[in-house]
Amino acid sequence: MKIAISSDQLSEDRFSRFNLITWWNQEKIRNSNILVIGAGALGNEILKNLALLGFQKIIINDLDKIENSNLSRSILYKEGDIGKSKADTASSALKQIYGDVKSVSIDANIISQVGLGLFGWADIVIAGMDNREARLWINRCCWKMGKPWVDGAIEGVNGIVRVFIPNASPCYECTLGEADWAILEKRMSCNMLTREQMEEGKTPTTPTTSSVIAGIQVQEAIKLLHGMPVLKGRGFVFEGLNHSSYTVDYTENIDCQSHETYTTIEKYNNSSDKTSVHDLFIFAKSYFSEDEDIIIEFSRDVIWKLICKNCNTEEEVYAPVGTVSYNDGKCHNCRKIREVVTTHNYSGSESYGDRLLDQMGLPLFDVFTARSRNKTVNIAIEGDKKYILKDLSEEDSTQWGLVKSVYLNAK
Repeated sequence: MKIAISSDQLSEDRFSRFNLITWWNQEKIRNSNILVIGAGALGNEILKNLALLGFQKIIINDLDKIENSNLSRSILYKEGDIGKSKADTASSALKQIYGDVKSVSIDANIISQVGLGLFGWADIVIAGMDNREARLWINRCCWKMGKPWVDGAIEGVNGIVRVFIPNASPCYECTLGEADWAILEKRMSCNMLTREQMEEGKTPTTPTTSSVIAGIQVQEAIKLLHGMPVLKGRGFVFEGLNHSSYTVDYTENIDCQSHETYTTIEKYNNSSDKTSVHDLFIFAKSYFSEDEDIIIEFSRDVIWKLICKNCNTEEEVYAPVGTVSYNDGKCHNCRKIREVVTTHNYSGSESYGDRLLDQMGLPLFDVFTARSRNKTVNIAIEGDKKYILKDLSEEDSTQWGLVKSVYLNAK
């Protein structure tokens, strides 16, 4: 039996049903830059929804490999993908859903290996992470670069979605209580321990709850892009056992450490593999008067040296804080744990001035801050852009800028 198809059905384009929504703008969605952090249970659902909705420019960040247990909660992964990169595999799978997707995968630790420039590129950041430390870092990066982010979390059959908009709402750090800080301080108390050594178990999740929470996250992102009301500084709490839900309001902490925003960012067009720390220092000096003393601040702390007081020896390391294992922190001779010496700036005289930026343990496409007593200048290493964004390197972030005033004026 043949089924008749009307001429109207044949003429419908892929997204014609979305355009029946009066305020919907498919072009706005197509042109938006989206950074998705986390490609696990939540990330899979977020990415699937973005592809179905017609988002084309998506960057996927995740450090992990696919495990057998991921297959029960992750629509983008198959049995043959076990052991492969989550970010790479998710990027390939998206193109099977929507061929026009221009996704880029970044297989890296969001805290230690991803530069602030990536947050600046994005119109919206959507996160599906399972730990507070990563959320705190994402929050601070988004605030510095002036970009909104949509947080999602799940545990068992429950979940929560929150939207944080710089300078227009309380931020993630404002929501943290004493119990949250106790866990964070335990994690950040050691400058060397790697993430793997600090894991305290897995979070129980189900694909059904992931679908609910990720659906709300992407819906909030769509509303953000269209200047519609969102969960600004609020949380949507979903309780799956009885299917009840409610919203919570957060209060801004005026003493919060996350509320720094870079008002202007200057572009440095050379790349990190061709620029020394002192080269950047000289470039930054051009923005200040000749008699001003300045320092260059890094975006994160770096382990400079490991010093053994027992053997009176030291080793230069240049690795992000949190990436050196406890075992590697021991002296090669006496095996005693060594003292960690960190650095987070350059004043023009330190011994590492001749080192290239990509040899400092700092990520590519990062942002540095030059300060004097009276002035601050933020500098993005724009020359790294092509290495990180790849075929998206010429795409500018524009959509959030078109609607940002809606949220700032409504504060």
